[in-house]
Amino acid sequence: MTSHPAPPWLVDRLRDHGGWVPFSTYMDWVLHDPVQGAYGSGRLQVGPRGDFATSPSLGPDFAALLAPQIAQWLQQEPLDCSLALVETGPGEGHLALQLAEALATNWPALAARTELVLVEPNGGMAERQRRLLAACPLPCRWLSFEQLALAPVCGVMLAHEVLDALPVERIVWDGAQWRRQGVSLGEGAGPGGGSEAVQPQLQLDSGEPLSTQLAAQLEPLGLAVAGAQRAAGWCSELHPGLRPWLQQAGAALKAGQLLVVDYAHEAWRYYAPQRSQGTLMAYRQQGASNDPLLEPGHWDLTAHLCIETLVTAATSAGWGFLGQRRQGEALLALGLAQRLHGLQQQDPAQLPELLSRREALLRLVDPTTLGDFRWLAFARGVAGDPQSLFLQDPPLA
Repeated sequence: MTSHPAPPWLVDRLRDHGGWVPFSTYMDWVLHDPVQGAYGSGRLQVGPRGDFATSPSLGPDFAALLAPQIAQWLQQEPLDCSLALVETGPGEGHLALQLAEALATNWPALAARTELVLVEPNGGMAERQRRLLAACPLPCRWLSFEQLALAPVCGVMLAHEVLDALPVERIVWDGAQWRRQGVSLGEGAGPGGGSEAVQPQLQLDSGEPLSTQLAAQLEPLGLAVAGAQRAAGWCSELHPGLRPWLQQAGAALKAGQLLVVDYAHEAWRYYAPQRSQGTLMAYRQQGASNDPLLEPGHWDLTAHLCIETLVTAATSAGWGFLGQRRQGEALLALGLAQRLHGLQQQDPAQLPELLSRREALLRLVDPTTLGDFRWLAFARGVAGDPQSLFLQDPPLA
């Protein structure tokens, strides 16, 4: 992986930290810094014409399919209880708005008891959400986890493509031991090639051996000893931010369900010897790169979740695990096939719109892209929880 010119703000930041920081610190800066971060500044745009597309940004059908699952969970709360639909990291706000509209249209009595709560740490994104949700049919509040913990709510919490943006630790096998990967400043010649043109460069470096705390995470993942299975330079990610996030989420939700929707692999697949560079990817303007040092603060950085790591972190934070499915399976269980069939019964005069919706629905279940997302559901404080709709067999056509 090549080095890249370091922007002045990052040069200053790195020099203040001795010229080297763990990759997790770098990832946090370039995504969430309120001025320079890709999310913190509101620079990234979500949608088919933005930097990357998400399932909700393809149209309203994703939310329409998800809404019955949200309604089922909300209906499990006592009738005299006010409810909240909490979305963490709501992006542009499309999913929150579409779900609010679906609840108001199809479950008006339920909607009358429900408020929309958005947990958005990045000011630039929150401002865009406020504009989109100005006409939302549900009352809306923007709160932090800390504020919610002062008066926890009952209801449903969504984390759609949120946890993949938590800063990860990158680990590297040097042939004898595991080391923590970091980002450092080097020197490189500018266009002139002479010493007067020397410009600080960003580069990835293997730093100190893993701490005892990080090393303890390796054994359940099959990584305690890399041995001959992995060549020197083999690299992957650990997810130490999951447990603190899940603890905060649990403190904010008195009773209800959490649905995580994200790219995720089982540990045997995530840490397979042939996956020698982990899952870290950068996205911008519908393009993808495996180089995390490109134009810091202008690219989205994501890393897949490890299912076992996520479930372990959740249960240790007090969540009960309800189950998981791939997105394609989940949406079929929620009636996607019937929705596709229904498009064929619409007015042919709307053919361009119908074809666009059909294409979007097929993208949602394409096993090579969005269909491979995992839906993982957790619960706390809910008695007698029936099997969730998305975990049941698809209805017969």
